[in-house]
Amino acid sequence: MSTSLSPVHIIGGGLAGSEAAWQIANAGVPVILHEMRRPGVTTDAHHTDGLAELVCSNSFRSDDWEYNAVGLLHAEMRALDSVIMACGDANQVPAGGALAVDREGFSQAVTAKLEAHPLITLVREEIAGLPPEDWDNVIVATGPLTSPALADAILKTTGEESLSFFDAIAPIVHAESIDFDIAWRQSRYDKAGPGGDAAAYVNCPMDKAQYDAFIDALIDGPKTEFKEWENVPYFDGCLPIEVMAERGRETLRHGPMKPVGLTNPRDPMVKAHAIVQLRQDNALGTLFNMVGFQTKLKYGAQTEIFRMIPGLQNAQFARLGGLHRNTFLNSPKLLDRQLRLKAMPRLRFAGQVTGVEGYVESAAMGLLTGRLAAAQALGRDLAPPPPETAMGALVEHITGGHLEGSKFQPMNINYGLLPPLEAPRVDAEGRKIPPKDRGRAKKRLMSVRALEALKAWRDAA
Repeated sequence: MSTSLSPVHIIGGGLAGSEAAWQIANAGVPVILHEMRRPGVTTDAHHTDGLAELVCSNSFRSDDWEYNAVGLLHAEMRALDSVIMACGDANQVPAGGALAVDREGFSQAVTAKLEAHPLITLVREEIAGLPPEDWDNVIVATGPLTSPALADAILKTTGEESLSFFDAIAPIVHAESIDFDIAWRQSRYDKAGPGGDAAAYVNCPMDKAQYDAFIDALIDGPKTEFKEWENVPYFDGCLPIEVMAERGRETLRHGPMKPVGLTNPRDPMVKAHAIVQLRQDNALGTLFNMVGFQTKLKYGAQTEIFRMIPGLQNAQFARLGGLHRNTFLNSPKLLDRQLRLKAMPRLRFAGQVTGVEGYVESAAMGLLTGRLAAAQALGRDLAPPPPETAMGALVEHITGGHLEGSKFQPMNINYGLLPPLEAPRVDAEGRKIPPKDRGRAKKRLMSVRALEALKAWRDAA
């Protein structure tokens, strides 16, 4: 590895920036990683100065590569030596079919790996405004909390009007305060996750009267008010619980509070009208977060309303829900397929700021920009992965894959972003696949195609 090469500068030490630094350094190119958080200096959403701190949930979502698009993205990243996935796997906690991590252990592991790498230099400083002109290979991975000075500089460079929207954070409950005479442990459909635990979730059942009273309280509860200048176009995948309630009284029963795939062991014949789930949040199993319960309710109201949930009547909260500002580009207009700013090609963008949504998607874009930036530094040409891959499909979406004339919005990875395949009618042994199972078989076929395409792209790079 040569250190005579000019370094790639990365602004932001979150998931995307950390992954980008790892990929670049492993390609033999020096990296300077600039992170504004340091002892005594943090943000509205962060609590530590560790790299890759998880701000919202501790879940990387489904780890099923065969039938779930985010699980497929996990597999692609593992195939490309992802530091985020390696540290996630090493710090997982029980979460049914999902990959969830001990957030503190995960961040510490990523920080340790990057600090130990001989080609990575970590500099604790804020880059206010555009980076110096002599930085000719830069990745901006500032994520949901891009500093106002840098955001303003990007706006002036691109001519855009706004970069911001808001996400909401779910509360975390102390496990010892959950009433297990009412609640029970079970994963939906008893599905075991990568940690092998089929009882990773805590379930709190509601009958119809309890559910109706809870919905009334959510709708009527005092919320955090936004200032007049704050536009709030929420991303649908991270709606506050009370906003979902306001969209219809049955919305939550068909969303995060759906009662399907769960059986109360105390009364198996009686189906709950709705169920609140909590997922383990740390390795010790002392903290559980309320799944899908991101909120902008005021703190006092949160404590009162969430204790209406059976099993949480005595809940003690390690953290209440809140809001944080998010920032993303109008990427189809502003970025090329190398994820470079068309108006200033020395700047690449990675992570959530590009218009992907979710931890894994953000890290995946960090991984890709890291490889693209390293190839540039080494004088090599490298195209993004093909659109048949989950990673390539995300690039297609954020650089022009959304509907023409529609407003660009952040997107999670999903099979709808990948080129379609016809659902198979027979399996590998020639047996007829029932119509009800063809959609599932199609997903697996798309996943197998994606991994084959990804590995071919990797080996040819």
